[in-house]
Amino acid sequence: MKSQNEYIGDERFEKMLEHYRCPAPLNIVKMRFAGALCSPNLDLRPTDVISSFWPSGQEPRLETKNEAELFFRFFMGLWDEIFTTVKINKLHLEKISARTREELRAACLSRADEIEAGFVEGFWGGRERLNIPAYLAELIDSLSDLAEVYVRLATRAVSEDNSMEAVASAVRHTDKTVEKAFDFIIENSVLPRIEKLKRTIN
Repeated sequence: MKSQNEYIGDERFEKMLEHYRCPAPLNIVKMRFAGALCSPNLDLRPTDVISSFWPSGQEPRLETKNEAELFFRFFMGLWDEIFTTVKINKLHLEKISARTREELRAACLSRADEIEAGFVEGFWGGRERLNIPAYLAELIDSLSDLAEVYVRLATRAVSEDNSMEAVASAVRHTDKTVEKAFDFIIENSVLPRIEKLKRTIN
């Protein structure tokens, strides 16, 4: 079934985030949506996740009903896009392309945020505890550990003691490990209850 909220595309969505001074970049927004969709907390609403992108009390002031409708329609377009990605179990990380050590360092730090501030935070949805199977808790913990791996790789990226190719290779290997965790979580925890996950804006 085609989503009623069509995604406006990365370029336009990034401009919208900039317009509303959203502290979270698009890659974190996408991954936090993915984490929220994978969360067993079925009380977690898209509006809860959307508001989490701004510090408390600094959410955008939507002046008119039309502006509010467009704002949430655009976000729900992305939400539905990510839902489809999860439903077909095709959640992947975008490939990192870096030409300099500093670019590779920045990419590693961005990836760490994508995993921890994105997927993991979205999964917990503001809660400190969830009633989840032990294997699932271990997988989520492993993703946090992998986020730390990217932080360490960021340090190595700018060290002359390490070749860029060696660090880039380690990043690609870590990406594959992260994607395997995504695949396992979705296959075993999400797909069996996928029809309950099509949360609405209300």
